[in-house]
Amino acid sequence: MSETKQLGKRERTLFVWMLLLTSFSFSISQSAMTTIYPVMANHFNVPISMVQWLTTGFMLVMTVTMPLSPWLLNRVPFKWFLAGIQAMFLLGTFIAINATGFGWVILGRVLEGAAVGFLFPSYQSVIMLITPEESRGASMGMVGLVMGAALATGPIVSGIISQWFNWQGVFVFFELVIGLLFLVNLFVGQNVIVKKDVHLDVPSLIGLFGFAMVLFGIQSLGHTTQPISMIAMMMVGLVLSVYFVHRQGNLSQPMLDFKVFKQAGFTLGLLLTGASYIALIVMTVLMPLYYQNVLHTSKLVSGLLMVPPAALMAVMNRRSGKLLDQKGLKVVMRIGATSIFIGYAGLALTFGLHNAVLAVIFAAFGEVGNAFMMLPATTYANNQLPDYLITHGSAMISTARQFAGVIGVLVATTIVSVVGSGLHDAYIVFALGMAVMIVTVWRITANYQGTK
Repeated sequence: MSETKQLGKRERTLFVWMLLLTSFSFSISQSAMTTIYPVMANHFNVPISMVQWLTTGFMLVMTVTMPLSPWLLNRVPFKWFLAGIQAMFLLGTFIAINATGFGWVILGRVLEGAAVGFLFPSYQSVIMLITPEESRGASMGMVGLVMGAALATGPIVSGIISQWFNWQGVFVFFELVIGLLFLVNLFVGQNVIVKKDVHLDVPSLIGLFGFAMVLFGIQSLGHTTQPISMIAMMMVGLVLSVYFVHRQGNLSQPMLDFKVFKQAGFTLGLLLTGASYIALIVMTVLMPLYYQNVLHTSKLVSGLLMVPPAALMAVMNRRSGKLLDQKGLKVVMRIGATSIFIGYAGLALTFGLHNAVLAVIFAAFGEVGNAFMMLPATTYANNQLPDYLITHGSAMISTARQFAGVIGVLVATTIVSVVGSGLHDAYIVFALGMAVMIVTVWRITANYQGTK
């Protein structure tokens, strides 16, 4: 069993809210850059394809640091682990604010991405560990609410700031907010996980870069001018990834413990949360294209139309967590899968009507369905594990989501770019994919009676 410090109600409440606010701020930073791409391209005189590395580099570094979080959680007292993450983010943001060239901004974003990669699996693990099992659904519902609210808020915050200030204003905003949370952590942070002497395996650390190489290759395949080199790099990355997985099985203290997959329920939960994340991330990619290219709205109107579904998803995340505690996995997952299918099917069927209201309604079905799938599936997966494996399970799920998101976006953008009526066909393809998911969910939950 993992050893955790018992907290009083007030201590736990303050601690959890500080964690959630830090995660909320980090989540906004992940998506805030897209709004200021054109401004930064003009300022540094670089093409948009290079500016996109502000997000791509961020995600690749996240992929490497996420699996490291279980090792750090066991080695470093959590209060100082979190302070270190916040300090890393602050340093990266400071570098970006004072950048004299675009390379410095990239370096700043790499440090931010590393901090976010360390935090995301860790704070979910900690919240799971300090919450009684019967209340974990509600707690993870709050996590989902924060993630959904960040999805709705990120582009708006960066858009408003960049409207009144220069691009540095966006980074200054994050510097101030995270700086304040750094100070709050010094007062309300808790060392909730008892430190253990866990060895860092350097060959495993090298193997981790294989995941980033594969992820980068998948992202770049559609627009690279050197496909042979890209495929070769992916093969090297794949070999390193296989080596990493194999080595973990031979270590007494693995960096990432693949014994989590011996629990069939964990594997099921991971697959379902990955599928729901694909549904969500693809929705956020396709809807702006529909609003701007089919309905011919402005970017501002397109952004505003994205808010109601995301805000509703944030609210329903809280409700889905409580429902998971009360009714169990079967009810929650069936609601989620059905709602996602209705969303994509509705968008495919009403595509030619060019009706913004219908588009927002069906997008809301898709995103609300995600609220009833992704975090409940994560909670279900981690509930199948003994406490000492929860940190590894959270890191595994977070890393798998990154891969799922990249693959989903690759499929969607390929369909949009290659097929004649691409956007409509993308909705049809994903509606069919969600039909497969809904059948799968209903079949695997048919005889499921558990509440965990």
